[in-house]
Amino acid sequence: MIHDDHDKTYPGDDAGTEPPSKSQRKRDMHALQDLGEQLVALSLDQLKKVPMPESLADAVREAKRMTKHEARRRQMQYVGKLMRNVDPEPIIAQLDVFNGVSKAEIARQHRLEKLRVDLIEDEKTLQAIGELWPEADFQQLRTLRRNALKEREQSKPPRAFREIFRVLRDLDAGAAGGADAGDAADDEPED
Repeated sequence: MIHDDHDKTYPGDDAGTEPPSKSQRKRDMHALQDLGEQLVALSLDQLKKVPMPESLADAVREAKRMTKHEARRRQMQYVGKLMRNVDPEPIIAQLDVFNGVSKAEIARQHRLEKLRVDLIEDEKTLQAIGELWPEADFQQLRTLRRNALKEREQSKPPRAFREIFRVLRDLDAGAAGGADAGDAADDEPED
């Protein structure tokens, strides 16, 4: 009698589920290494805001420091290896915030852009800003509004216009409970 051992189930085997294929595991590892590359591309301030274990943060900082191609490649493989033991979803969510991809961040920026345009069009918008953020420096906002109008008339670069957005973003971040929300988008969206 010939025994057919390949049909046996062993303890710990999930009879109904198959393990991922070698190709799928390889794609997953490359995706984690790509995520690691994105982490290495972040500034140190941004990196501090990413939820990850200290060992992974140390490996990413070390990779940022490396300049030799082969050493950096090996370090990135190590970062990818460490990423296998980490839930990538919180990291991806934070990267999306940095990239302005999250829906909440996009909505926030659109709200601030509209408020900026409203302020340029009508100085009475300062009253609405005062209701939202009583700590706002109204003199600074009036000056920036006046300068933005002059820039528009003289076809100059919109420095004051952009500065109004930064001031509003900082005010909104302070109301949200800290500067970390304000740093999510380092620059305003281009108009």
